[in-house]
Amino acid sequence: MLWYAIQTYTGKEEKLAEMIRRMVPQECAGECFVPYFEQLHCWHQQNQIRVLRLFPGYIFLSSDDIGGLFQWLKRVPAMSRVLTAGAFEFAPMYDGEAEFLLQMMDPDHIVRLTYVATDGKDRVSYLSGPLEKCRDHIRDYQFRRRYAQVRLRIAGQEKTARVGIILNDDVRRETAYGKVEAPIRTPEKYEVPALKKPSDGLAPGDRVAVIEGAFEGNVAVISRVKSSDVQIAVHMFGRDLLAEVPAVSVRKLA
Repeated sequence: MLWYAIQTYTGKEEKLAEMIRRMVPQECAGECFVPYFEQLHCWHQQNQIRVLRLFPGYIFLSSDDIGGLFQWLKRVPAMSRVLTAGAFEFAPMYDGEAEFLLQMMDPDHIVRLTYVATDGKDRVSYLSGPLEKCRDHIRDYQFRRRYAQVRLRIAGQEKTARVGIILNDDVRRETAYGKVEAPIRTPEKYEVPALKKPSDGLAPGDRVAVIEGAFEGNVAVISRVKSSDVQIAVHMFGRDLLAEVPAVSVRKLA
């Protein structure tokens, strides 16, 4: 299946996607969806999750029959109005673009919140959530507004999208859903997902590369594992030196 991005009027995305799902045969169009993201808003010591459009004015669909798909799209009333107004853009997505977007979202096509731990000086020490998969695409963090700006390529064009984050202080407060643009049912209360520990996947005896800190650039062996730290043995000066370092500062070697 090839993926395509369709540009339409902002605010009409879900209506158009629903028409396409209803009117276009499955042999011409595969999956059709509008991507969303969660963003946390803190107001008077209360948390509220909003579910907003990730790319306002865009829907995404897959097809192996672009000619047949386009003929069916012209029969969709909302689509014909867009075509008549000359506001239609139908662009193929390049290799890897769709896969990257899909792996960030859950089955409801929502990019959920990413838990972000910092060192107290706005330096990120740990991520658990969708942003784990796109560290190299993060442009900056807006901690007060609870989101990160991520650079993505959609149909060959560079886009900047927001991805919501949740900090340690937010986890302690009750959180409810607020404005929800996605057509989903939301629970009364937001349940914080089980967060991975930085040391998950590490075990005593593992060979690791130290990627930051005083021992950066060295290869070590893990001797003990805690929830957020590991004890490593680094061979230096003719002997093994034991040191306790953050789990996020080492990378397991194959």
